[in-house]
Amino acid sequence: MEQLVKFISEHMGDDTSKLLLARSKWPEIDMDLAVNCIESRRKLKGKVQEWHENPNLIFPAKLSAEQCSSSSTGHYKSALAASIVSDKGTAWKLADLTGGLGVDSWFFSKRASKVLYNEMQPHLCKAAEHNFRALGTNNIDVSNSAVGNGPDEKSPTALLSGFAPDIVYMDPARRGEGGKKVFLIEECTPDVLTLKDEIFRISRHILIKLSPMADITMVCERLGHNCREVHVVATGGECKELLIWMDREWNDNYTVHAVELPNDYPASEATSFSFHPSEERNASSVVLSASTEESCYLFEPGKALMKSGAFNLISSRLGIAKLGKSTHYYTFSDESILQEVNGLGKVFKIMRMEPLDKRTLKAAGKDFPKAEVTARNIPMDTDTLRKKLGITSGDDAHIFGLKSDSRGNLLLCTKRVL
Repeated sequence: MEQLVKFISEHMGDDTSKLLLARSKWPEIDMDLAVNCIESRRKLKGKVQEWHENPNLIFPAKLSAEQCSSSSTGHYKSALAASIVSDKGTAWKLADLTGGLGVDSWFFSKRASKVLYNEMQPHLCKAAEHNFRALGTNNIDVSNSAVGNGPDEKSPTALLSGFAPDIVYMDPARRGEGGKKVFLIEECTPDVLTLKDEIFRISRHILIKLSPMADITMVCERLGHNCREVHVVATGGECKELLIWMDREWNDNYTVHAVELPNDYPASEATSFSFHPSEERNASSVVLSASTEESCYLFEPGKALMKSGAFNLISSRLGIAKLGKSTHYYTFSDESILQEVNGLGKVFKIMRMEPLDKRTLKAAGKDFPKAEVTARNIPMDTDTLRKKLGITSGDDAHIFGLKSDSRGNLLLCTKRVL
């Protein structure tokens, strides 16, 4: 192992395809494993920096490094789990039934008294056991089982009864036979729908990580009345995951939390917007009208808010005007609102807001030769709008082409302030 670790460290900057072709030069090295480790550590740089920087860790499958949680989302999940069982203090246990690379289990172990890591693939299981030791983590038990009720699978009861977890965590695999992507929750592995009742006999709480592409309403309808909270988690300008908290003793409507994690989370706090789906259904947006006074600011919701679907509620709760039914941008002049939307998306100072036509395009292109460009719901895409403006990317200006239901297509020249 020391020889392999030394080789990886010495060749971190090498072309891995050339290393594979030249494997005969190092017959003592498992070159396939070495290359997987090199490529995985590269993928973990900036994603899970603590693991990237530890030269003693082994990564047998680079796909696992691509799919694993980042540090920020790992911290968030562990904090969420701790809040779910806050009555237990630090004396709580979690079972991770889909361990994978082990990143989530590792973050959970920072708050839980004991974690059970379970993974069906032996090579990942063996690597995780090695990595937990290398990281100095001693409160994770490792299990190698396929979870289910099939002939070659271990039932949740058989796996968990002796451990008695307070929370069971699952990140079902979203690939079926032949590596084909699947999207319905019952097509993922393990199948939460068929296992949840048995798991609930052992543990009150289930925490499920799903793809950000999953339909929130459909998922919660299929999982049933035990869905207590949905956390839509975004960071770095991307919606990363959906977290579903299921509570055996819950029999009411669920709450959606749209969560934006800052780049340095948890050093800086997350920002969230919480609501019941019925609030959005009953909300009426404040629509930008022809008589609305000239606005000073443009708000672009972050990815978590957009995924959450709180399009009308953003407007009615904050008292900001929505450009159109299908144009999810908002304007306002009251500077007190800046604090309310800070962290939930981007805010731009509007320098000019005019009808989008040849004259305004020419003038904006002349006045802002360098700017970022965004087009939404107008008869041209972003690249076409940029070409018509005749500008290049750069500077701190941002020009938007947006459709307003009452004012038609608008050209907004802005500068970001938050």
